[in-house]
Amino acid sequence: MTWHPSTDEPVEACPIAPAVELIFSRWTTPILWALHEYGTQRFVELERRLGTISSKVLTQRLRQLERDGLVERRYHAEVPPRVEYDITDLGRSLQPVFAAVGTWSEANMPAVETARQAYTGPLPR
Repeated sequence: MTWHPSTDEPVEACPIAPAVELIFSRWTTPILWALHEYGTQRFVELERRLGTISSKVLTQRLRQLERDGLVERRYHAEVPPRVEYDITDLGRSLQPVFAAVGTWSEANMPAVETARQAYTGPLPR
């Protein structure tokens, strides 16, 4: 940890680290993409759309995204009860970030794959 010279308080080594951790943590991006692309969804719809995510992990991630203000959970007091999830305006505001990452990915992933195939050093664990 480094220290800010004028305030003597700890400073993040990378100031965007908290945002990167929030936005790109496992399953966050696919959940936000699905809600942005397909609109309001029930838990089971979202689970089917994402494919390999477990119910437990989806529940945890949705709660985290709701806590962070990126997803809204709506409970409908019906018989049987109905719960729907939707992306918030704050979550939608990440669209330019995802678009930029998509553009970068299209332009650069072939070079990354080439570098990976050419790499002869020890593989990361």
